[in-house]
Amino acid sequence: MTKVDWQNAPAPAYRAGPLGWLRGILRGLAMALVTYLGLAVLLVLRLIERPLFGAERPITPHITRFVCRANCAILGLRRVIRGKPMAQKGAVVANHSSWIDIFTLNASDLVYFVAKAEVSGWPGIGWLAQATGTVFIRRRGVEAKLQQDLLESRLRQGHRLLFFPEGTSTDAIRVLPFKSSLFQAFFTHGLDRVLYIQPVTVVYHAPEGQDPRFYGWWGEMDFAGHLWKMLTAPKHGTVEITFHPEVPVDGFEDRKSLAQYCERVIRTNHRLAQH
Repeated sequence: MTKVDWQNAPAPAYRAGPLGWLRGILRGLAMALVTYLGLAVLLVLRLIERPLFGAERPITPHITRFVCRANCAILGLRRVIRGKPMAQKGAVVANHSSWIDIFTLNASDLVYFVAKAEVSGWPGIGWLAQATGTVFIRRRGVEAKLQQDLLESRLRQGHRLLFFPEGTSTDAIRVLPFKSSLFQAFFTHGLDRVLYIQPVTVVYHAPEGQDPRFYGWWGEMDFAGHLWKMLTAPKHGTVEITFHPEVPVDGFEDRKSLAQYCERVIRTNHRLAQH
């Protein structure tokens, strides 16, 4: 399918079954309880963490990871991890299929997401994103310098940022061309000599009998409807997360060559994992 075709394609047909409503309510309540209890603990610990460590967050990201692992377990979404998160200072780039990437990637590494500014205003999700240290950016040329300064500041604080160079989520069966603009932050004021970038491939395998696009979130699909599908699904599939070897930023000539390298690694592994 062409780009226009897949973006305008209707969502896969789905039936929750006779127990769907009950399943959805029970899972939703369990996830809400875990998430907001975890948030309460995180906010209390942050009151201690901030005066002791300033911008650094050596404790609270572990709360976020625990909550996301618990939510994956509640859904019944199995994670298969290949490779391991890097130990070096730097950033992580991954392909983007759905909002559920927030759970699966946070469950697998201690990271801070880079998200579009609109996310901060989403009911429930925006508040959680702010509390967990998400970096919000606006993809407008007039604010490019401010965005770059913000990213550079967080990187210098030792925060491992995770961003999606595709710029949008997909139908989960493809990888879109990477945009190189956010990579520029790694090439400023000597950061390229100390930072590493780790490509990560995320592949969702749909539950048996379901459309391969089951986990994808694209086009005009609304968040509430997609969330309800995740909550009511009789059975979930698997997400395969591959941490590729990290590479030094100064091993690349510029942001475009680094973006192209990451895209090639992620795209190749995504294609192989799908088959």
